[in-house]
Amino acid sequence: MSIIDKIGDVSRGVSDKTKSMSEASNLKRKILYEQERIVEIFADIGKKYYKNPNEDPAVLKVLCDDIDQRRRRIKKMHFELNGIKGQKICPKCKAEVSENFQFCGKCGTRVPEVLDDDFFAFESSDENGIQGA
Repeated sequence: MSIIDKIGDVSRGVSDKTKSMSEASNLKRKILYEQERIVEIFADIGKKYYKNPNEDPAVLKVLCDDIDQRRRRIKKMHFELNGIKGQKICPKCKAEVSENFQFCGKCGTRVPEVLDDDFFAFESSDENGIQGA
């Protein structure tokens, strides 16, 4: 392998790392936006209820459905962000798990994939969909 090949390999590695960092930054920005929007929707629900406690429940349900949809998006973006880092997060103990494993090494819980049916199930500790990035 010549020196030019080695330089090419290094430059590709740096380019891939830069791309990963950029993708991670974009995901963090999107997560923050969704979290901020959820807070705004909660405030909208409170204002609507305060102004009219007898408001049609369908109006509030639309806002609640929007929150649920944003929570699912945030969860998927967290999964993608951890994938960029080469890890998953255990849904039970929150331990970091290598993306190559299906079960948590700390507590033994199955770590869901993004395509699994139970991936979008909300955890009880995720009451408002706002989590640290």
